[in-house]
Amino acid sequence: MHPIDTNKSSPQALAPESAEIKALFSRVSWRLIPILLIAYMIAYLDRINIGYAQLQMKQTLPFDDTVYGLGAGVFFIGYFLFEVPSNLLLERIGARKTLLRIMVLWGLTASAMMFVSTPLQFYVLRFLLGVFEAGFFPGVILYFTYWYPSVRRGQVIATFMSATTIISVIAGPLCGATLKYFDGFAGLHGWQWLFLVQGMPAVVLGVLVYLLLEDKPASATWLSNREKELLGDSFRRDVKNVENEPAGTFGQMLGDPKVYLLALVYFCLLGATYTMVFWLPTLIQSWGVKDLMLIGIYAAIPNAVGVIGMILIGRNSDKWRERRWHFAACVAIAAIGLFVTTLFQGHLVGSVLALSFAVIGIASATPLFFALISEYLSVGAAAGGLALISSLGNLGPAITPSINGFIVKTTGDNAYSMYFVIALYLLSGLILLLSIRPVSTAAMPAAAPAH
Repeated sequence: MHPIDTNKSSPQALAPESAEIKALFSRVSWRLIPILLIAYMIAYLDRINIGYAQLQMKQTLPFDDTVYGLGAGVFFIGYFLFEVPSNLLLERIGARKTLLRIMVLWGLTASAMMFVSTPLQFYVLRFLLGVFEAGFFPGVILYFTYWYPSVRRGQVIATFMSATTIISVIAGPLCGATLKYFDGFAGLHGWQWLFLVQGMPAVVLGVLVYLLLEDKPASATWLSNREKELLGDSFRRDVKNVENEPAGTFGQMLGDPKVYLLALVYFCLLGATYTMVFWLPTLIQSWGVKDLMLIGIYAAIPNAVGVIGMILIGRNSDKWRERRWHFAACVAIAAIGLFVTTLFQGHLVGSVLALSFAVIGIASATPLFFALISEYLSVGAAAGGLALISSLGNLGPAITPSINGFIVKTTGDNAYSMYFVIALYLLSGLILLLSIRPVSTAAMPAAAPAH
């Protein structure tokens, strides 16, 4: 492992690029990112649409907040168990076959949620959804390492991860409209239509990914021999730029305590974020908004603000080449915004404004975190390390929704639920600042000459 240098500025990254290189990576990005971005949007939508569906499910099924909280969280148990094996399998059989398997099975399972009638069926399908979706996110991050040298991955990962915030803007009105206007159509409830129409696109996208993408640049018929040579040269120069850093392996990484501290940071961060995502419709409903379409629209406002904030904060972090304090600032913004939300006691305009401020920090924190750990992990441990930290961190949302459901049921007050989420955000920032430190400029290895 090499220490994080959050102030590191690679001479290769700063050196002027030829028009040919810029055109090459622009072509690669236009080929890869749009379809993977859309796929991640659908993946995230199929995770969080339960937050909207439960508004009707609890009226037509024997579900209370505790059942819903457990069902929302059990997804992440399956995700945890199969994320690392899926990533290791991807290296053996290739990205196209792996992503095809993942997306087709998760799409069919997400659609099958429309047939749920008992808590046990709800738990089983949510667990299977986690099992089948496991490996998609770290698999795509690993896939990017085949196509982009490290000096380019930060921006690529941030663009890919913007899918979650973009779909969060769309999810509210889309889910609200489906619940309201499809309820009773063809004898089905609105929540049944929601699962069906939002699950099947994953199946179609899985087939398209298999047909349109290539496993690695060497097999890409849409790249000329000259472009493949340029791509290979970029990787060769990228490797030389980190020659002075120890080449840790996945086995060595397992013995690094800081990896588990990073996983704990992600555990708290993801636990807090998904608790907010799952309970946001219920929270808005508690402010006196009863129309399901309006709930969706009000939920979209903070997420739209979050998209803008994420882009600006990510750009500023790249400009200053600093991650730790940017991450800490983001979780602090999230905590302050959520605390102010509790002070408005359900006043709609004030609550939406405070929540919008909070979502700026919530949306920006996760891309910064993955940019940071991609700098920490060595080249040899990146694939397994990303999957391990992600899988351990995903245990957070497996636990926190149930705790949150218990808090809401016991106290009957959403404010205590918010305090719980605030504590998780602040804890994630504190652990990261205390456990991971940048190296001093004097301790940095000598830079390789720019090409």
